[in-house]
Amino acid sequence: MEQHEILMYSRRRCGLCDEARAVILAQRERHPFRFEEAFIDGDEALEAAYGLRVPVVLVDGVEQFEYVVPPDDLRGLVEG
Repeated sequence: MEQHEILMYSRRRCGLCDEARAVILAQRERHPFRFEEAFIDGDEALEAAYGLRVPVVLVDGVEQFEYVVPPDDLRGLVEG
């Protein structure tokens, strides 16, 4: 079975990003997957694409979450 890949676009100072990261890392403890975080701060292209929408979370290249990552929803995507 191939490992899932999660990419989160975030800002360095972002409370919602901190909460989303905590949910993602807690789930990774139970079910391993690759996790990468891309900070949009100062990157004109990423700022234009994501602006105030962060955090934005992609699972296997598909945008799944914006602002909040519900633990049960994430679990369904990475364990299913």
